Amino acid sequence: MKKEHAPQVIQSISELLRFLELPKSMHPLVALVDYKDIKADTQHLGKGYVLNFYKISFKKHFSGQIRYGQGYYDFEEGGLSFTAPNQVITAAEEEKDYSGYTLLFHPDFIRNYPLGKNIIKYGFFSYSVAEALYMSDKEKKLIFSVFDAIAVELETNIDHFSQDLLVTQIELLLNYSNRFYNRQFITRKVVHNDLIVKMESYLTEFFGAEKSLFDGPPTVQQVADHLKVSPRYLSDMLRSLTGQTTQQHIHNKLIDRAKNILSTSNLTIAEIAYQLGFEYPQSFNKLFKSKTKVSPLEYKQMFNN
Repeated sequence: MKKEHAPQVIQSISELLRFLELPKSMHPLVALVDYKDIKADTQHLGKGYVLNFYKISFKKHFSGQIRYGQGYYDFEEGGLSFTAPNQVITAAEEEKDYSGYTLLFHPDFIRNYPLGKNIIKYGFFSYSVAEALYMSDKEKKLIFSVFDAIAVELETNIDHFSQDLLVTQIELLLNYSNRFYNRQFITRKVVHNDLIVKMESYLTEFFGAEKSLFDGPPTVQQVADHLKVSPRYLSDMLRSLTGQTTQQHIHNKLIDRAKNILSTSNLTIAEIAYQLGFEYPQSFNKLFKSKTKVSPLEYKQMFNN
């Protein structure tokens, strides 16, 4: 039974193009697909599939599927989604309306370029489809111009400059996406501020209920799961709006709780560390001092005096 539902693994771009009944790309490690050209039946891919290469998709329509809580997006007329190699893509993430474009490129295509090492900094490859990039008309024109440049280059006979030019265009596409995501964090500040409030309430309740005594401090994954967003999206959004990551917010809340206990109780430093979920008091001491510039004992003594 498990094998029947296992995601189909597609090893190469050529294999995917054959499956989609599309002509070969002039370059085996990069291709640009227009969804309207796909004639093959892709229904069974709804069970899930895994690509061993990068996929950047521009969808012209999201059929109202992409929502955030009770709110809606102001750039709903299509957007970009990003998938890194070895991520499982399911039917929930793939639109039935296949109007748009997809850029496919293998990690080997960029491996010998700075982008091969730097692509990890583009956090949106770890976002969920509900966190896709929604663009204004002006932004779409810029993105389309990059897709057009890639299409023209792919239709040109391969020479010594082909790979350099294509990698440059891919990096330009990623840099534009970075800029537009930063805009998206700002323009949807009301929605994101609501997320921050919910996160703060969750952390306050977590430490207030002393759950950390049994479970340890909450992880970034736990906070993201509670807020129903991906961990990378949450951290990138927080960094954009507050200058701090999710982990830093967790630490700040933990330090606030520690200060309250240190100033109002007779517990030892070790007891407080265990209550906050630290396995070793030394770890608590190190974190507290890094955040406050004084040790827990020194802080406690301020109130004893």
